[in-house]
Amino acid sequence: MEKKVLIVGISQKQKDFDYSMEELANLAAANNMEVVGELRQNIDKENRATYVGKGKVDEVKGLAEMQEASLVIFNDELSPSQIRNLEEALELDVMDRTGLILAIFANRAKTKEAQLQVEIAKLQYELPRIFGQGEDMDQQSGKGGLSNRGSGEKKIETDRRTIKHQIRHLQKELAMLVDDREVRRRKRKKNEIPVVSLVGYTNAGKSTTMNGLVRAYSETADKQVFEKDMLFATLETSVREIVLPDNKQFLLTDTVGFVSKLPHQLVKAFRSTLEEARDADLLIHVVDYSDPHYKTMMQTTEETLKAVGVEDVPVFYAYNKADLLEDEIYPTQTDNTIIFSAREQPSLEFLTEVIKKELFSGYAKSEFLIPFEDGQVVAYLNNHAKVLETEYLENGTKIIAEVSPADLQKLKNYQVEK
Repeated sequence: MEKKVLIVGISQKQKDFDYSMEELANLAAANNMEVVGELRQNIDKENRATYVGKGKVDEVKGLAEMQEASLVIFNDELSPSQIRNLEEALELDVMDRTGLILAIFANRAKTKEAQLQVEIAKLQYELPRIFGQGEDMDQQSGKGGLSNRGSGEKKIETDRRTIKHQIRHLQKELAMLVDDREVRRRKRKKNEIPVVSLVGYTNAGKSTTMNGLVRAYSETADKQVFEKDMLFATLETSVREIVLPDNKQFLLTDTVGFVSKLPHQLVKAFRSTLEEARDADLLIHVVDYSDPHYKTMMQTTEETLKAVGVEDVPVFYAYNKADLLEDEIYPTQTDNTIIFSAREQPSLEFLTEVIKKELFSGYAKSEFLIPFEDGQVVAYLNNHAKVLETEYLENGTKIIAEVSPADLQKLKNYQVEK
């Protein structure tokens, strides 16, 4: 049964406050909660003790009783004292936006790396929020030092040390997984296969885009990533090899989606995962063009990418879900922007052509003469290049093909100079 919750927010003259509250309700739904009521307060500055004013606290308590809500979720990150004061005043459990997002990530993390990242973020969030609720907080003597603290304070100190130890242990474990992924990434770079990384706001259609391209152009078409019309449907970074009909190939990565007010603990924890985007040859910024707040979503995505060091990578903007808009003509391209629908094959083919132009502009048509004893070179070209012409001569095999700059360098001894 879904837990009944209230959501509460203060405007603080936020430009997108209405959308922020709507998104909070969607986040609650994504965590299997039923939003049974919403309260807002139009104030310039939050109350240091209780976030909202005293009168609004009473209003929240009354509405919670009437709607039988067992949890109140606040639209900003609360301080430890605010959580404590609100729980005492409301006699209900209290959660802030950060705690809600962390809970969603904890429920959705499937791989070992994602689980470690989320657990570290959760512990970092909980660390300053340990307080002696229900403890016998003995008074301290006038002397300093841990030995003179009351039993409650000793318990808090012990708990904090335990959490810090857990964080250090998990960070070491995560570092080993990150090192393994770094080795794989370096191997990919050595093979000189270009990387395209899908980035964007949560639920913009990154996984749908990836699955469409994988179905069309990958030998691992059965390895689809999970997709669903909900916030944070997938958290893992997936990598798939795309081999086009002309043998041009690239690696496609699908990264975790972003959301406004994404907890800094999560940004920090997922930094290593998002480095897949930092090292990409091309970013495809997928945008939910059907959402009226898409510009805000784009800004959030760009700010988060900058925060994790993803800069100076060529970006293409893919305005998705054009099929949900009336009278929208698609697929179309203007400069570094396309309008398309990830659910439709013609749009995916259009996107593929855009990617090809961006990634493979350096490919050149060249003629090679390969002695018969070097048949493996012929096989290599047939597997890795777009072969335009093959002719068997007395002294070897003549091949005209479109090849990458790296392959041209590798095969320069076979190149026929003109």
